[in-house]
Amino acid sequence: MDKKIFLLVMLGIGCASVSLQAQDTTKRRTIDITSSFKPVLREAVKLNFNAAPPAVDTSRPRLAYNIPAQYLFLSYQPGEMKPVALQRDSVNPWTNYNFIKIGVGNIHIPYIRTGFSFGDGKSTFFNVFANQLSSKGNLTYQKNSMTDVKLMGTVRSNDNDHLEWSGNVGFKNDVYHLYGYRPDTLKFTSDQVKQSFQTFGGALSLRNTEPTEFGLLYHPNIKISYFTDNHDPKKGTEANTVLNLPLEKTIGKEFAFDLGFTADLTHYNLPSQNNAQNNNIYYVNPAFLVKTSNLFLQAAVTPSWDNKAFYLLPNFLADISTSDQRFTIQLGWIGYYDKGSYQRFESINPWLAQPDSLLNTRMQERYAGFKGSISNHFTYAAKIGFLTYKNMPLFVNDSTGGGKDFLIRYETSMQALQLHGEVSYLQGEDLTVTASLNINQFKDLHSQVKPWGLLPVEFNTHFKWQAFKDFYAKLDLFAFSGAQYRSPTDGVAFKGDNGADMNAGVEFRITRQLNLWFQMNNLFNNKYERWHQYQVYGFNVLGGIIFSFGDKK
Repeated sequence: MDKKIFLLVMLGIGCASVSLQAQDTTKRRTIDITSSFKPVLREAVKLNFNAAPPAVDTSRPRLAYNIPAQYLFLSYQPGEMKPVALQRDSVNPWTNYNFIKIGVGNIHIPYIRTGFSFGDGKSTFFNVFANQLSSKGNLTYQKNSMTDVKLMGTVRSNDNDHLEWSGNVGFKNDVYHLYGYRPDTLKFTSDQVKQSFQTFGGALSLRNTEPTEFGLLYHPNIKISYFTDNHDPKKGTEANTVLNLPLEKTIGKEFAFDLGFTADLTHYNLPSQNNAQNNNIYYVNPAFLVKTSNLFLQAAVTPSWDNKAFYLLPNFLADISTSDQRFTIQLGWIGYYDKGSYQRFESINPWLAQPDSLLNTRMQERYAGFKGSISNHFTYAAKIGFLTYKNMPLFVNDSTGGGKDFLIRYETSMQALQLHGEVSYLQGEDLTVTASLNINQFKDLHSQVKPWGLLPVEFNTHFKWQAFKDFYAKLDLFAFSGAQYRSPTDGVAFKGDNGADMNAGVEFRITRQLNLWFQMNNLFNNKYERWHQYQVYGFNVLGGIIFSFGDKK
């Protein structure tokens, strides 16, 4: 085999030489062998593919796990309560969101109350409310009528701005008759004693539901109303505008700084004097806030301008709480205004005559108190305060017309010691019991003999109980100590009689969309006088149906 290879190699070389010689004929045709060549093949290596299996382990492994004991502690630590807007449940939407309540009684003909809701319940909310109440008593001209219509709406943005727009417009018409004249033999026509008040109003506000990237919360809002009466020969009219621009800057989780501006403007036309009066208040509200789990502190002063007169009002508050939030001590020294306006005075005493002038009431209050809870259902609060009033409006019977009108008399300076207490028991929606007591001791009057028309003692309680499914019972009780009044004939001071009133009612469902309700008012048949010479209605009953509809699918 090696010889064959050698011959083949020699033959190839020879052929190559012959070719070269054919090309070059001048060279010799010879072959020079310098060494011999013997090719050798490498020994082949055998691969072994057989692997030995591992030995079988017949023993079981012993695994030890170290599991620590776990203990669950359920000590109740309530967090800070912050009022927020109610969120609609998108899974279980509200049902029966439209209703009509109709009733009649021995003095109420008719009684109508309605409410309608619109919107998707998530980003848009719209409501329409309307009320109509007419009543007539046994005394001559003892009748009144109240009509109220209001449209309310809220729109929330769906973007990252977290903005919420809210607004409302409404109309209110209250009609009274001045039946409280003495003696009752005096003769008046219905038009002479009829007194009606109309109010047109609206409001608009904007707020961010979440702080901005710089920790700012803002809530600008404006309220506008136009108020008028039916007095002859010239009507009294009043325009009110309140602009409020609050701003809060959060500093971390425990500190904040508030800065707000308020303009409370009133323009009142005085028909008796053929001129007009502007009664305006401006004030700025800077405040530093501390909010921790045990302390809420507000330190501020309020620069204010009452018809261009400057006053610096204190604004200091402190709530000191225990770690479980079940007991809180309250301390404060605050100053604020009650606006002097025809519209506000009418809401206090609807039997008043047209005011001759408007003054704002400036108050300072120093108080100390406490509040807390004994259980998950029972809460309480108590406070003692010392108040100072400047330009406090008081109401006295006019000496003309049998004393049927009330005139406003301002007390330039007055002080009061006030005691306040309240308790409540709440058990979900099944049972609600609340009671409150206010005691006021007025003293150091400068321009008036007595605090005409102010109640020294007031007590109120409310009870509501869901006895069983679709059956509700309620009870209201209030009592007061009579206010001081001035005789319209000789101006002598007298103390009014005490008054007490109790109302009770029930409501139950008879079909899915129909409820029956029944109410009894003034169970004691106590014909007391909250305002001198104006006796209230005696015992009366009222009942009817509530029809609810518009279930949202």
